[in-house]
Amino acid sequence: MTYTAALSPATLRIDAGRETDRIASRIRDIVFGQFKRKGAVIGVSGGIDSSVTAFLCARALGKDRVFLLFTPEADSSPDSLRLGRMVADALQARSAVEDVSAILEGARCYERRDNAIRELVPEYGKGYKCKIVLPDLLDGSRYAIFSIVIQSPDNQVRKVRLNAKAYLGIVAATNFKQRARKMMEYHYADLLQYAVAGTPNRLEYDQGFFVKNGDGAADFKPIAHLYKSQVYELAAYLGVPEEILRRPPTTDTYSLEQSQEEFYFSLPLAKMDLCLYAKNHRAPAAEAAAALGLTPEQAERVYAMIDSKRRAAHYLRSAPLLIEPIEEV
Repeated sequence: MTYTAALSPATLRIDAGRETDRIASRIRDIVFGQFKRKGAVIGVSGGIDSSVTAFLCARALGKDRVFLLFTPEADSSPDSLRLGRMVADALQARSAVEDVSAILEGARCYERRDNAIRELVPEYGKGYKCKIVLPDLLDGSRYAIFSIVIQSPDNQVRKVRLNAKAYLGIVAATNFKQRARKMMEYHYADLLQYAVAGTPNRLEYDQGFFVKNGDGAADFKPIAHLYKSQVYELAAYLGVPEEILRRPPTTDTYSLEQSQEEFYFSLPLAKMDLCLYAKNHRAPAAEAAAALGLTPEQAERVYAMIDSKRRAAHYLRSAPLLIEPIEEV
C-alpha cells in the first residue's frame, strides 16, 4: 500500500464523539470493574494531555469521582497552575495544590542539578536559568547531542554542548521532579481509594518521553493509544478551555521556557505524529518524505530516531522482572 497521496493531517482524524464514548466505557470498566476503586486522581499540568485525561475521567466517572492535583515547584511556570485550575473550574471537580519544592530541596534536586551544570559552566548559580535542548533533525543534524542553554542574571544567553557526565547528572537530578509529583498523586489515591490516571499520548508512550516511576507510573493510561493531533481533536470535542488548546506543549521542567520539540523530539509534533504513523504502517521513508515535505535523508533520520528511542523506551515501560514465574495457587 502506498501512503504518498493519503498521508496528511487528515489521515489521523477520528470520530471524537465515538472515541470519547469508547474511552469512557473502558475507564469505567478499569476503575470500577477491574480495580474496584471509587474514582480517579489526575495530576494536571495545564497542558493538553492532562486536561483531556481529566475531562475524559470526569465524563466516564462523574465530576464527583475525579480529583485533580497540581504540583508546582520552584522552576514551574505560573501558567501551569493557573491553567490547571481552569480545568478544575470547568469540570467543577475537587482539587488540591501540593508544592513539591520542599521535597525536592530535601532530595537535593536543585543542588545536584546545579553541580552537574557547573561541570561545564563553573559560574552557574543563583539567578541563573537553564534548559537542555536537542538539535533540529531537519537542519541536518546527524547526531542527537544535547546542549544546555544558560541565561545569566543579566540576561546573557549561551549554549554549551553537554558531555555524558553532565547530561546524566542533570537528567538524574531533574527526574526527582516527576517522581515527587507521582508520590503525591498516590498519596491522594490511597486517601480516597482512587486509581491514578496517567497522561501520556501515543507519541510520548512510544518514544519514552516520560520518567520511569515518575510520570510514567499510573494505574491506567486512557490516551496512550492516541496520536497528539487526535488528543487535540478530543480536547475540542470535550470543551477543554481555548487557552489550553492554544498553548504550545512544554516540559515545564527547567527554569527557561522549553518546548517538547527542542527537548526531546527534534521535529515539529505534527510531522512527528505523521512520521510515527507512517512507520507504524510500514510506509517507506521516501514515501513519508514526499507526503510531509521532507527530503528522503531527513525522513530516514526521523525513522532512525524513532527506532533508537523505542529501544530506550523498552526499559522505561518494562514492569519489574522475576527470575521465575510466581503462580497463585
